[in-house]
Amino acid sequence: MTERVTFKSQAGDEASGALALPAGDDKAPAVVVLQEYWGLNDHIKSLVERFAAAGFVALAPDLYRGAIAKKADEAQKLMRSLDWGRAMGDLAGAVAYLRAHARSNGKVGVVGFCMGGAITLAASTMLPIDAAVPFYGVPPNADYTKVKCPIQAHFAATDEWAKPSIALDIQKTVQQHGGAMELNVYDAEHAFMNDTRPEVYSPDDAKLAWDRAITFLRQQLA
Repeated sequence: MTERVTFKSQAGDEASGALALPAGDDKAPAVVVLQEYWGLNDHIKSLVERFAAAGFVALAPDLYRGAIAKKADEAQKLMRSLDWGRAMGDLAGAVAYLRAHARSNGKVGVVGFCMGGAITLAASTMLPIDAAVPFYGVPPNADYTKVKCPIQAHFAATDEWAKPSIALDIQKTVQQHGGAMELNVYDAEHAFMNDTRPEVYSPDDAKLAWDRAITFLRQQLA
């Protein structure tokens, strides 16, 4: 189960999110989990629980501040109206919260899906994080010459929004400027990790991507 926690946003006010802890009392690596454009819904909370079960202190900040979309047009409106500066402040606050958490070993990665994947990529160029794992998301503007951490990216071959060709260009820029970016492309559709959407969910690809992400995060956050 997740619990609701509050923390200071670096946007200047208070933010909240869903937190789950790994079993035991030992120090553990930490991850921020960033929502799809639907919001901090039960699917994202289930991913927070999965990360905790895999041994991470996991926190999903509520970037929409309470709003959750049920339909795609609602989600589009929420995403378009999102204040990206505030969202980045919320993310920075979540990172700081996890670094200082009693169960954390002080290392923090960021994982994001769809809209959250875009924010994850942007964060890799802006925030002092230890690893970034974006899933099928590309931010509108980011300076990939300034990537601050290793990246493991997951994209879908038939995605018309977060196109693999864009991800390949990003990878080239990152590597040309001394950064590390692993790019994985799956024969799947956008949002193939979302097991609540049978029209796009790809179980085999989702398992492979999850296993790769967990292995990468354990290595980078040890």
